[in-house]
Amino acid sequence: MNAKKLGALVRIRRRELKLNQSELALVAGTGRRFVSDLENGKGSCELEKSLLVLSALGIALVGDWRGKGDKI
Repeated sequence: MNAKKLGALVRIRRRELKLNQSELALVAGTGRRFVSDLENGKGSCELEKSLLVLSALGIALVGDWRGKGDKI
């Protein structure tokens, strides 16, 4: 996953729900410009706001641990 792929996922799901960017921003508690930046793959989008948008769209963020013997 990268910023471009996440943005594409957000755009696809928003359109499936028949929402425009302003409507999604209102539901998520962000601004329309933020939604636009996120959908366009801007890598510097704030994580907390991104999580709000994902939650509003019903998208679950799932961790996938791929390291061998890595510890936090």
